[in-house]
Amino acid sequence: MDVEKIFHMNGGHGENSYAQNSSLQKKASDMVKHTTLKSLQETYVSTMPKSLGIADLGCSCGHNTLSTIQEMVQTIDETTQKFMNIPPPEYRVYLNDLPTNDFNAIFKILPNFYNDLNKERRLQGHKVISSVYIAGYPGTFYGRLFPDKCLHFIYSSYSLHWLSRVPLGLYDKDGNSINKGSFYISKSSSPKVSRAYLNQFQDDFSLFLRSRSEEVLAGGRMVLILLGRGDQSHVDRGNSFLWELLSRSFAILVSQGTIEQEKVDDYDVHFYAPSMNEVEEEVRKEGSFKLDHFEMFENERNYEPCTSYGTAVARTVRAIQESMISHHFGEEILDNLFEIYGNLVDEETAIEEIKPISFVIVLRKL
Repeated sequence: MDVEKIFHMNGGHGENSYAQNSSLQKKASDMVKHTTLKSLQETYVSTMPKSLGIADLGCSCGHNTLSTIQEMVQTIDETTQKFMNIPPPEYRVYLNDLPTNDFNAIFKILPNFYNDLNKERRLQGHKVISSVYIAGYPGTFYGRLFPDKCLHFIYSSYSLHWLSRVPLGLYDKDGNSINKGSFYISKSSSPKVSRAYLNQFQDDFSLFLRSRSEEVLAGGRMVLILLGRGDQSHVDRGNSFLWELLSRSFAILVSQGTIEQEKVDDYDVHFYAPSMNEVEEEVRKEGSFKLDHFEMFENERNYEPCTSYGTAVARTVRAIQESMISHHFGEEILDNLFEIYGNLVDEETAIEEIKPISFVIVLRKL
């Protein structure tokens, strides 16, 4: 599958949309919001630009990305006018995602965003209301996106664990998957599967760093939030286990005669949860950024009232994975699949908690 042409979060604002099913990501990014805003503030104070360039890579659609942008603008407004007694800069904000992303869902809520932002700025007593320019920037971040040295700050939340492609190393010379029955690295996977995923991550992340090194000014920073793992083992009761439960859900559909085993054997995900060492090694090898901060944290198990954890996880995963699954298996399996998946998550968490690991990383351009 051509990931760049197929993969996207569910658009719109319907029941299964990413906009309605991304509260888990929002709560996780809020846990490290202080790191994000502190890094932005330090970037501004050290560079003092009249026009501040900010990019959100993997912005998706919905209110999450605009909520973050509003907090960034308010942070710099406060820094300049309350603590430095100077006018705030203008803000150039670039929202990036794959061309398949529902950018229109963002553009439709921009008028309300501007109204709410400027209303809040006036309530805070800001004498100067600087301009905020927001634009969509479609394209993969595994490669160049922006002109040379035009950005001061890059933010990417829950995007960099998505690879540019399903690793080629997962297939034998005849094009058959060597990871039959599993969608990701599992206990039954051969070492070749782990190596294939690691190699793809190394290629992708090094390309990401090289590309951003041309686009970010010296002293600029990147805050990257992504899923990871706590040690060198690729199989844990966290992110890999959630993929294992999705594989089990498909096995149940096979047993029901809903889909064929061969179709399942041909499906693999373009996902990789790296370790801290693997991230640090790529940063060191590329050499353009200094690692200012690296923190591992567990995602809080919060969800909407009257909704089980399994249901919340199933809705979140569906909003993210529906485009890929429906392309390979067809849309007719989705409701049944994710009902099974939510039940399995609830059954497992009743026995022992599932603990997905996340990283927040701050990189400073040398």
